[in-house]
Amino acid sequence: MNKRKDSFIVGLALFSMFFGAGNLILPPYLGLKSGIDWPIVAIGFTITAVVIPILGILAHARLQGTMYDFGKKVSSTFSWVFCFLVYAISITLPAPRTASVTHEMAIEPFFGTSSLLTSSIYFVLVFIFVINRSKILNIIGKYLTPLIVLILLIIICLGFFTTPQAMHPSTFKTPLIGGLIEGYQTFDAIGSIVVGGVIIVSLNLKEGISYDHKKILVRNGGIIAGTGLLLIYSGLIVNGALYNSIFSEEATRTEVLSSLSSEILGNIGASFLSVLVALACFTTAIGIIVGTADYFKGLFKESKVVYILTAIIACVLGIIMGQFDVHYIINIALPILMFIYPITIALILLNVIPEKFASKTVFKAVIFTTFLFSIPDFLKFIIPKDNLLFVQYFIPFSQYSLGWVLPALLVFVTINLINSRLHFK
Repeated sequence: MNKRKDSFIVGLALFSMFFGAGNLILPPYLGLKSGIDWPIVAIGFTITAVVIPILGILAHARLQGTMYDFGKKVSSTFSWVFCFLVYAISITLPAPRTASVTHEMAIEPFFGTSSLLTSSIYFVLVFIFVINRSKILNIIGKYLTPLIVLILLIIICLGFFTTPQAMHPSTFKTPLIGGLIEGYQTFDAIGSIVVGGVIIVSLNLKEGISYDHKKILVRNGGIIAGTGLLLIYSGLIVNGALYNSIFSEEATRTEVLSSLSSEILGNIGASFLSVLVALACFTTAIGIIVGTADYFKGLFKESKVVYILTAIIACVLGIIMGQFDVHYIINIALPILMFIYPITIALILLNVIPEKFASKTVFKAVIFTTFLFSIPDFLKFIIPKDNLLFVQYFIPFSQYSLGWVLPALLVFVTINLINSRLHFK
């Protein structure tokens, strides 16, 4: 096998599975809001939308199992519940959102058809690709991704040469935090532990690949995908900032991307963008549903029937939820992400660091602490914020929806110090 070629194919496949609806519409919108503060916003966005997801892929390279392996050191019950929640969220929100974005940007402006028709045709095609999952790596890696990258690079590069003179100031009070939280909406941290499993299973279908070889392929592929994501995200954020004077302050995420493309590419902008949206969203939906179907297939002794039934259920949910507009889906997703994302990030980090620092005790304590201190971030979307002022006063960074970070870090350090002292005794 050619390691370089195979690593490149895996990297392109990972890139395309990550780069879906949220990844398209979020960076330009961030640029619009950040203005001259775009470098700080870009750093925050990169942490949660690039660094953490790629660490998730590196964890997969070491574990070479399923998502279940990420949480099994906490407990078997916790891992089952976590997996179920993540897969349920994945097929209910980010997968349908790909159809919603496709309709708003690539179908409705040209054909004026209903969102129900779009989501129905969309997920029928997704289902066909999911059933033929053994061909996913080659199809996505070799053919679809290069087209996505080419169109994006054209938009980004031309944007630097046709920049308006004016740039509005930032609307973010805390640009770094704004970028961090907006990165949650990409679902990429969750996506990394879902599509990473897809890559592992796909490689397992090929005979004669050793553990070490798979580790190298997935690791290198993750680095390639991360580099591509960083370049594209940064380019779209910069363009959104440079052109923010042409957008209305009330512009939606999809409107910003559409306007940016039309401004840079002129009359052919809409056509380029429609192809881009269709390809990027489509490949992401495939990756999410394949990962979900693989998981439930594994629970039932590799049953092909379970794989097909899971794919059918996911596609039906996609048709139902895909009828809603993007803004509605994003608003629904935010409180859920504030609950599940901190736990996901903690699990990824614990699975990447050396095992001597990540004992079962550390896993249990850190995850419990993360869960406990992320509850206020979730509740503030359900109950009046004034009721949580007392809690936010005593929890550092809680006002920025990051109240879990310091407590989890302190617990991690404390338990490892205790373990090291017991070891030396």
